[in-house]
Amino acid sequence: MKRRIVLVLVFCLMLAALFGCGPADGRSNVAPPGDGTVANGDDQNSGSENPPGRETGGVVSVFNWGEYIDRSIFADFESETGIRVEYSEFQSNEEMYSVLRLGGANFDVIIPSDYMIARMIEDDMLEELNFNNIPNNSLIDDSYRNLEYDPDGRYSVAYMTGTVGLIYNTAMISEDITSWGSLFDSRYDGQVLMFDNPRDAFAIALKYLGFSSNTVNEDEIRAAYDLLVEQKSLLQAYVMDQIFDKLESGEAAMGPYYAGDFLIMRENNPDLAFVRPVEGTNFFVDAMCIPRGAANKENAELFINFMTRTDIAVRNMDFIWYASANAEAAELFAEELDDEDYDIMFANEEALANSNVFTHLPAHILELYDQLWVQLKS
Repeated sequence: MKRRIVLVLVFCLMLAALFGCGPADGRSNVAPPGDGTVANGDDQNSGSENPPGRETGGVVSVFNWGEYIDRSIFADFESETGIRVEYSEFQSNEEMYSVLRLGGANFDVIIPSDYMIARMIEDDMLEELNFNNIPNNSLIDDSYRNLEYDPDGRYSVAYMTGTVGLIYNTAMISEDITSWGSLFDSRYDGQVLMFDNPRDAFAIALKYLGFSSNTVNEDEIRAAYDLLVEQKSLLQAYVMDQIFDKLESGEAAMGPYYAGDFLIMRENNPDLAFVRPVEGTNFFVDAMCIPRGAANKENAELFINFMTRTDIAVRNMDFIWYASANAEAAELFAEELDDEDYDIMFANEEALANSNVFTHLPAHILELYDQLWVQLKS
């Protein structure tokens, strides 16, 4: 189905460029905020721009989540700009932060999540963006501008949005799963996977206990820790991208992960189902930023501008199945989805009841998280 969607949308974008037609009206595409083969890079929408008169060549080093970009677009970027993309992956915000904090690598573009962007701004780890090099920033939906993590909109350009949910194998589990409690149920001993990062893992335990995932109450955080300790004996593994193989193959029966990744997994195993538990979940915004001291800042801004372009955003959505912050691209893509896939990609207010965006926590709470996570994993 994915290839059909992207071919239809690319054709629509070509028509729009030729005749000045906009996308057809459809359902609202924005949730509430709370290397590759050479391809044709000329199919750009009339509302998308490349900044004129820029020097080309050199490199841009990109640090991104695993399974979170269509690498075939790198060839288009290099063809258009002469800038070569060097690409690396991380598996969690905390891993990315540690790599940059320790100074072990120099990246030009990073794609962290909302709460981590706020932390990096506070720690003076990000460059202010020159938006003269990023005219396609105008295509970002207003719902994803000047949010709490970057209130003045100086350090980031929103990339993709999504939610966390519980993925389970209906061929292995006969009941309908509705609660995070299933991850702590002894009936599923040895069949359960859990996030291998502290913020997501603690958030699930906190939500199940009826607490905010942004709590600064140390007693509540320690109660979540106790629950995670009890869960540990039931787990098959702590995972990040390893969850793909384990759930697709039927090696494990359930685990929490991101909605877009579920849609990819289901293509390989149609027995998989996705639910946002009744206790609520995390709605997130990931954004493109430039680390402090980046060696190729202007190249980084040109890359961010390219990634924000409508045709590129559509191709990227078709590959990774997350909702683009480019309003035009998201609306075009949403028109081609059936109701089930639409509801997974573009969560509405009812689906996000009791859910929230992670916020940056005070230093002493972050230290407590780190301490408890080390204890849990040891």
